[in-house]
Parts: sequence; C-alpha cells; structure tokens
Amino acid sequence: MSLKIDDKKRLLREMLFSRRFEERCYEAYVERKIGGFLHLYPGQEACAHGVLEAARPGFDYVITSYRDHVHALKCGADPKAVMAELFAKETGICKGRGGSMHIFDVDKHFMGGYALVGGPFPLAAGIAKALQLQKREEIAVCFLGDAANNQGTFHESLNMAALWNLPVLYVCENNLYGIGTRIDRSTAVVDQYKRVSGYGIAAEQIDGQDVEAVYAAAVKAVKHVRSGKGPFFLELMTYRYRGHSMSDSNAYREKAEERRWSKRDPIIMLRDRLIEAGKLTREDYKALDDEILEEIENEIIKFAEESPEPDVAELEKYVFAENDPWVNGGPANG
Repeated sequence: MSLKIDDKKRLLREMLFSRRFEERCYEAYVERKIGGFLHLYPGQEACAHGVLEAARPGFDYVITSYRDHVHALKCGADPKAVMAELFAKETGICKGRGGSMHIFDVDKHFMGGYALVGGPFPLAAGIAKALQLQKREEIAVCFLGDAANNQGTFHESLNMAALWNLPVLYVCENNLYGIGTRIDRSTAVVDQYKRVSGYGIAAEQIDGQDVEAVYAAAVKAVKHVRSGKGPFFLELMTYRYRGHSMSDSNAYREKAEERRWSKRDPIIMLRDRLIEAGKLTREDYKALDDEILEEIENEIIKFAEESPEPDVAELEKYVFAENDPWVNGGPANG
C-alpha cells in the first residue's frame, strides 16, 4: 500500500499541475474569460489524487459535485478541453454547453460534476447497480462534500447501497464548510463517517491533506468494494484555501484557522518529504513549477483562447436526444 518514489514524484507533479490549473482558472475568471459559477479546489488535491491513484481512473466510474475540474483531470480528461469548456468554447469537453459545474467525459468514465447538492448520490448507486447486474469488475466512486450529507438523497442512497450490497465507494471531502456555514453549526454529528453506521457500511476517517495516507486508506476501501463486500465510506478531513465559489468573500473564516491549515498544504507536505528523503531538491521543484506554468499558459490557455465559439445555429442541439423515438415522431406521437 506504500507508494514508490517515482509514484510520489508523479503525484507531486499531478497535484501541482492541478493547483496551478485552478489558480489560472481564478485569473481567467477575474479577466472575464470564464463566466458563470466557478468552484475551485486548491487545498484539497490529496483527496482526488490519493483516492483515484488507488482506484483505476478511466476504468472505474467516477462522479462528483460541482467542484469537479481536478477529478476530471485525474481521470484522464484533456486539460485543454477542460479549460476550453470553462471558456465556453466549441472545443470544450462538453462543447462549451456545460461549463465549470458540468464537466463530463464518458470515454474516461468520468460521469460528471453536478450542480444539485446531493445529486450524485443516487446516480452513483444507479451506476453501481448497473455494474453489479452486468457482473463487471469496475466500481463506482462518488465524491461528495460534507454539507451535502444533510440531503435526503444521502440517506436514501446509502440505505439502498447497503441493502443491495452495491460496488460503490463514497468519498466525503470534509472541508468543514457548507458555503459559509461551518459544519458544527449545521450538522448534529460532525464526524461524517459515523453517520453511515446505521446502514452497516464500513467507514473510516483519514487525514485528507496527506496524499500517502489517503492513498493507503483508499487502497483498502477499493479492495473492499471491488471484492464484492459492498459499499465503503471514506471521510477525508481537508480544507479549501479559497471561498466556496468566486462570489464568496470568505469573510466568515478566522484567519488563525486559515493559517493552521496552510501549514498542512498537501503539495508542500509531499514536496518536503521528498526533499528530506534526498529524492528532490528545491531547485527541482522550482523547475517543475516553471514547466507546469509554461504548459498551462502556452498550451492550455492558448488553446482555449484561440478556440471557436459555439455556432449559434446549433443553439438547440444536444437539448434532446436526437435519436430518441419519443422525440422524433415515435410513440410520443401515437
């Protein structure tokens, strides 16, 4: 369950790439090149990367909420297509129709980000049920935020997942806040992993800032689910370094709390371990960072900026399933 040095270096690059990608999204939003809603992931990188490193990205089915860019990237989605989607361009991963909250890549088995709070829970159960009925090896991985767990869909879905012994891994990224409301002001049981005990679901709480700890816990959780033992609930204690969305002033959090969590930056923690082990130097890290920044600016942003806008003539395209007989003069018309 331990990661090899080469894997740690690769994960460091992937997490740093995710951080710089998200920070560039922030800048593009301020520049008004990205519109609509934008929910960023800095601070939580160890969650998506640690879990999906243990699962099989592009093979297992992954679904999440609207803070979804990094999950899509880890599943293998093209960063240029993701950025173009945020820019609402025709070359976007959903042809510019979905935007930030609705990244989707069926080829990589990334089944989307969803704007409805609690929306992914029943969808993940449905995906897992389909996999179970077809006796397939894949599992469903459902990422969720702590505040979404107060939705009825959370309890309904976990109840059915346990009842049907579904191959689904629920991953709670507990960043302590539901928009601007701290978890202890909205939720009676703060430890989310304890809430699933009523359904007999195996669960564990892990330090979500430590990618190695997340990976080790996720390996066990994935093995549990894939071996037919039913669902697993993994709670990752993490922290978002920006507000809930771009419209969030972030005035509700104490600066002392923010400083405490900044000292446990998942990227810096992994970087420093590699340096202490003599496997990386600060110069190596700086060169890696420069390389990533150049790639994002000269390839990804450039691609998004130069891509064409969607054709107005196709405004109604993709609204309905074009081959659906219920739409095109079939049973719906008699």
